[in-house]
Amino acid sequence: SEVIAAACDENLLGATILNPETKARIYIDPVFYRGELLSVRDAIEILKTSTQANLVGKNIVDAAVKAGLIDPTAVLVVNDVKIAIYVRY
Repeated sequence: SEVIAAACDENLLGATILNPETKARIYIDPVFYRGELLSVRDAIEILKTSTQANLVGKNIVDAAVKAGLIDPTAVLVVNDVKIAIYVRY
């Protein structure tokens, strides 16, 4: 019974993050990330119940780190945008 969650900062929906060094592109697809708009606090409560999560954006990633869901050394930063993925068992 896996619970998979995805969350991003609202201002990143539809954005493309580019890494100029590697030419990697990350598209923050609204179809994938758009769902119910929640406060960061409410999103963290849901993430606490998830076994896997994909997080993009300073607000949600910083909150997940503060909540102990993400190790701060595991946060990827691409063009000042924080990204974190976790799997818990």
